Amino acid sequence: MGIDWRARVLREIDATADELLSSLSALVRVPSVGGSAAEHEAQQQLADTFGTIGLDTDHWRIPLAETLAAPDFPGVEVDRDEAWGLVGRLPGTGGGPTLLLNGHIDVVPPGDRASWVRGEPFSGQLDGETVHGRGSCDMKAGLLAAVWAVRALRRCAVPLRGDLLLASVQGEEDGGLGSYAMLARGWRADACVIPEPTSLDLVPANGGALTFRLRVRGHATHASRRTSGVSAIEKFWPVWRALGELERARNAAVDPLMSRWDIAYPLAIGTVQAGDWASSVPDLLVAEGRLGVALDEPVAQARAQLENAIAAVNAEDPWLREHPVTVEWWGGQFAAGKLAEHSDLPDRVSAAHAAVTGGAPQQTWGAPYGSDLRLLTGIGGIPTLHYGPGDAGVAHGPDEFVPVAEVLTTARALAVLALDYCTTQ
Repeated sequence: MGIDWRARVLREIDATADELLSSLSALVRVPSVGGSAAEHEAQQQLADTFGTIGLDTDHWRIPLAETLAAPDFPGVEVDRDEAWGLVGRLPGTGGGPTLLLNGHIDVVPPGDRASWVRGEPFSGQLDGETVHGRGSCDMKAGLLAAVWAVRALRRCAVPLRGDLLLASVQGEEDGGLGSYAMLARGWRADACVIPEPTSLDLVPANGGALTFRLRVRGHATHASRRTSGVSAIEKFWPVWRALGELERARNAAVDPLMSRWDIAYPLAIGTVQAGDWASSVPDLLVAEGRLGVALDEPVAQARAQLENAIAAVNAEDPWLREHPVTVEWWGGQFAAGKLAEHSDLPDRVSAAHAAVTGGAPQQTWGAPYGSDLRLLTGIGGIPTLHYGPGDAGVAHGPDEFVPVAEVLTTARALAVLALDYCTTQ
């Protein structure tokens, strides 16, 4: 009678559940905001963990200048003096497919700390049912669940035929630096799961998000003589209205995977800066935002639609015809991404989820935000989907949290998936 590897691995995960949650709390306490020294500190902690587990570890300094200059590089929004790639490999015995589990270690800034009513943003507070803090949901919980799944397989000495890869990447939040560098390093797999927060649903597609900057010029004068000047703020209003109309038009018909969202492909202005003196008519307004990219839509087509909308505003206004609003594409450029329809990966992940939950229901949908999925499916040619703990609706906001039960379910399901996908002797 053969060994029941699934039962053995799941017992290992259950026996170390408290350690998993303690490790998650500790990792949340590292404020690994993109571009900060703590981002590297957290990555080093994961590298140490990979070594402790006994993985073949590739921990390399990313050649930033070369990487950022690559023609297909997806962009960044924060400055970094250094960045580190990290891939751990649990080698198979041979003859089986390779599975990659990919997660990001960077988090977004906490915002106004006064809005965090449950304590400090990086508290890592564990209250029995949830873990709190920036990055708990997006996506340190999913990353550590993947680590625990791999660790259990390694501790149980499961004889997988295919390799099992575990990647921790930097810079996902601002463009995808880490996953891009991982692919440039030559790492590939036959399939990948990114344990981003999906509330344990299956997410095989992402809309894109393109960061842009608008410059609206006016003519400065003393505020007491404002009619002799031209306010850049006033000239921004027709631009604002045009962007709203463009968003409505771009969302009139959407892919069925995106139908659950009231706005599948948002077009949003995130920052507006104008003027330098309260008693002066402002001569420059700079607005920055993001343009949602539809599934299967080329990036160039999405950019052209926004540029054409701005050009139409310029053409209708006498001042803007002479001093046109300009569009600049900068920062993170997230194309849309989608798992190939013929892939059996959703069925495999769903089966693993059912095996550890007793058949808890799942939904399948596309996410209205960019992720590394589009790099892995696009540049890497790796079938990829999201499946992980937490609700993305609480990510990037105050009082971010992740349910403990979903963290443990993810670890168990990813372990079962690896047993199924990489196969055993």
